[in-house]
Amino acid sequence: MSDTSIKDAVKEKYGQAALRVNRGGSSCCGTAPAAASGCDPITSNLYDAAQTGQIPEEAVLASLGCGNPTALAKLNPGEVVLDLGSGGGIDVLLSASRVGPTGKAYGLDMTDEMLALANENKRKAGAENVEFLKGEIEHIPLPDNSVDVIISNCVINLSANKDRVLREAFRVLKRGGRLAVSDVVTRGEIQPEIRKSVLLWVGCIAGALEENEYRSKLAGAGFEQVEMEPTRIYRVEDAREFLAGEGLDVETLAPQVDGKFMSAFIRAVKPAITKEKPCCGPACCN
Repeated sequence: MSDTSIKDAVKEKYGQAALRVNRGGSSCCGTAPAAASGCDPITSNLYDAAQTGQIPEEAVLASLGCGNPTALAKLNPGEVVLDLGSGGGIDVLLSASRVGPTGKAYGLDMTDEMLALANENKRKAGAENVEFLKGEIEHIPLPDNSVDVIISNCVINLSANKDRVLREAFRVLKRGGRLAVSDVVTRGEIQPEIRKSVLLWVGCIAGALEENEYRSKLAGAGFEQVEMEPTRIYRVEDAREFLAGEGLDVETLAPQVDGKFMSAFIRAVKPAITKEKPCCGPACCN
């Protein structure tokens, strides 16, 4: 699949999710509402009542995440936070309350419908330290060294160019800045039938990196102190209805699914001191 077709599919999927919320419905990683879909174990029960009570209901209903990065990321008053693929704004609004009025929370999304929903949720929440930006996570519209913490919730797996995403994240982070994202990862090889499906890709499955590959890509982008903490491990029964709905033979694919997909919380740090190029002129030898 081309980068363009994947982006178009993601825009369509997430745009429709935002419109469902505006009509009083809810969102889910899969093709059906959460209560009826095999992806329910991925998207449900991620936020506790204390958190959801702080923000507009529409921000909660629009969540298509696979974790809760705001619960696991260390956020300090006065820091600048960026959420990659911010959707309806749930993680941005929660982050904004934690960094306080001296801090700022940015949300970046490429889908017009989600941005409109997020800005309406910002208005309802009365959040003055929040800004939603339109753009792609492969091309972050912020300056170098401008962000303390980057969060993301089940979005990096949707990109067809994850190396570019991680390099951009590294670029905009300040020295010593932290990456703290929730994402779907895999363990071991997955059969091509799963990865070929656009709907599975958009549904948080087909674009997932193998966990060791994820670590390697983070290191390749320049990150250090990489940690990966599984938060939910999915069994074949969790995905049976979802996979069957895509016309796939679940029994045949079961060994490729059972226990091989998981949500994980991924941490990494941009080094506080970057390695300088060695001096090659006489002046610096003095």
